[in-house]
Amino acid sequence: MQATEAVKLLVGFGEPLIGRLLTFDALGMRFREVKLRRDPNCPLCGKTPRITDLSIHTESGGLVCAIGDNGPTHAVGAGTPAAAAGAPAAKPGG
Repeated sequence: MQATEAVKLLVGFGEPLIGRLLTFDALGMRFREVKLRRDPNCPLCGKTPRITDLSIHTESGGLVCAIGDNGPTHAVGAGTPAAAAGAPAAKPGG
């Protein structure tokens, strides 16, 4: 279903699920659609956003937090203080 949504957006045909959430109950074999509204007080996308710098996501290669062998850890990218201290890096899919 996600691939179908991507194709609809790329080719411009059909009605994409923008502003809607589709849920699936596998036990009951039921779908449910919930309409979503933008929160005007959201600190990221609201009328007066307070979060304006998302560079942490690009600086760490998209890995901000990860699950390591010892539980949840912050991902370590080159040049970070944790990397310099020899902290273990998070393993992909680990």
